[in-house]
Amino acid sequence: MANTTSAKKAARKIARRTEININRRSRMRTLVRRVEEALTGGDAAKAKDALKAAEPAIVRAAQTGVIHRNTASRTVSRLAARVKKLG
Repeated sequence: MANTTSAKKAARKIARRTEININRRSRMRTLVRRVEEALTGGDAAKAKDALKAAEPAIVRAAQTGVIHRNTASRTVSRLAARVKKLG
């Protein structure tokens, strides 16, 4: 357990940031899953709309350090290619 005042404060900050990061990651995964489901269902219009919602969330997650920027870029690229191929 943290002993100093600054260590206690750091622990509080980390807990707060962890909660925010978990929410961001969860939201991003949900939006990516919606794109995947639309692609599996074969609905091009729905997939396109889902990708429009998912892309900013993925980029935002990368900017805030939730995921690596290369991972974000690769994910967006692969989803966009699949959406393009479908429709």
